[in-house]
Amino acid sequence: MELAVQARALGKRYGRNWALQDCDLEVPAGRIAALVGPNGAGKTTLLHLAVGLLKPDSGEVRVFGRAPRSVLADIGFVAQDAPLYRDFTAAELVAMGGKLNRARWDTALARDRLAGLGIPPDQPVGKLSGGQRAQVALALALAKRPRLLLLDEPIASLDPLARREFMQTLMGAVAESETTVLLSSHLLADLERSCDHLILLQRSRVQLAGPVDELLGSHRTLVGPRAGSDAVAGVEQVVRASHTERQSTLLVRRGDDPIDPLWTQHEVTLEDVVLAYLADAGTRVPASAWEVPA
Repeated sequence: MELAVQARALGKRYGRNWALQDCDLEVPAGRIAALVGPNGAGKTTLLHLAVGLLKPDSGEVRVFGRAPRSVLADIGFVAQDAPLYRDFTAAELVAMGGKLNRARWDTALARDRLAGLGIPPDQPVGKLSGGQRAQVALALALAKRPRLLLLDEPIASLDPLARREFMQTLMGAVAESETTVLLSSHLLADLERSCDHLILLQRSRVQLAGPVDELLGSHRTLVGPRAGSDAVAGVEQVVRASHTERQSTLLVRRGDDPIDPLWTQHEVTLEDVVLAYLADAGTRVPASAWEVPA
């Protein structure tokens, strides 16, 4: 299995604080991978390391088995808020992209995609809507014909219609190529419709990773008696639990054995799984930390 991105004991520190530490992950080639986690988990830092904008303080990251800076021609990147030269028109940005990426640049692809979206070629991109600017940034990244496309919260600030159009454009482009995508986003519903691989970052480390179908298949919500909820037959791990006086609701990772028939099983969504892992009490700041000294 070819790996598009591989990290081993990867770490990046800003001052005394580790944005990533002992981070191990693998993104198989050909996947559309969702990168999720709370703010400050290290998602942007990880993407910047993978694209070669940052150097690690420990460990290593490899893109198709090589250092990121040695394969920049194979990487497309759309940063947060789709930063573009706002005084340039879309046509000028496409032309500039061709001059900066002489090894592999598809001008016709960029022009056709932007024309199909109704984006004017002669208007400064600073005067375009947020959704249009995001589409311009995506078209420029796709025009590189990248083997790996990294997207850092590209749709967070867009309205629902613009988000749908962006994701449709992305899915259409990926379907026509063998591009691997690593997409950072908080919008779990959009990710569940489009991604087939999940990486969950929490407290600067990978908390959960794997194919989405396998993760959904291995987790269940169980509803059953309050007594005996600490040890349920067939359960490998209780991820999250809530209780009433007589009943317990558990989100669990299943084991190899059948689950105790006293418990009713329900399938889970990607959002159910992600939120259960993120609800770990260890991520919360105690109220005492906000107390003001007298």
